[in-house]
Amino acid sequence: MSTNGEWVRRFHAADGSGVRLVVFPHAGGSASYYFAMSQGLAPGVETVVLQYPGRQDRFAEGCIDDLGTLADRAFDALRGWDDRPLAFFGHSMGSIVAFEVARRFQERGGGPPAWLFASGYPAPSRLRGGDVHLRDDAGIVAELTAVGGIDPAWLKDEGLLATIMPPLRGDYTAIETHPRTYGVRLDCPITALVAQADPYTTVAESESWREHTSRAFDLRVYPGGHFYLEQHRAELVDTIAATLKGVAAGARP
Repeated sequence: MSTNGEWVRRFHAADGSGVRLVVFPHAGGSASYYFAMSQGLAPGVETVVLQYPGRQDRFAEGCIDDLGTLADRAFDALRGWDDRPLAFFGHSMGSIVAFEVARRFQERGGGPPAWLFASGYPAPSRLRGGDVHLRDDAGIVAELTAVGGIDPAWLKDEGLLATIMPPLRGDYTAIETHPRTYGVRLDCPITALVAQADPYTTVAESESWREHTSRAFDLRVYPGGHFYLEQHRAELVDTIAATLKGVAAGARP
């Protein structure tokens, strides 16, 4: 299978794996941020990471600032990667994109993913909206400084800042203007992952992901803030690998 598609990055091929994890990055995030996760999961789980338009090697394309359109495009891109069971992992904005893409798989043929890992964001029925996308550049920089997840030196380099600001503003627009979703349940298990001090979601808001599955639900709470997955990557990788072991073996979750 080609690894050079516009949307999909496969850092560690694992052709013998029985399951493929699709990673949906956070607002402003790029595929390369999840290289270490991919490395940790291989070879038991093959990981592919979406590269949204408007960043890194897709900078010239411009951003998609409507989450529904972003989900439509991601769904189309992934149709060629479903030759084995798929599981989805999304962090922050990526968890809502993952949910919407899973919904499209379920409603448009092929069935839902084998599992959804929703990290660092409220459930679709509890979305908060927000005004970050309406702020000036300094306001967005202040937001990034507060939540972390990006090298502070980048925020002081005018050249680098000019390249990351368009996807940041576009992604914040997409997620903050996306409406709440009620009454939609995926026919797959959901594991919600949340940090105790995450400014973007509470444990209760993450617990509400339970409302969006007709199958099993699990909630994992970690110490730390929004980018807890940096400090707890090994534990997170172990959780994903253990959860997907049965999927890879062909067991129904």
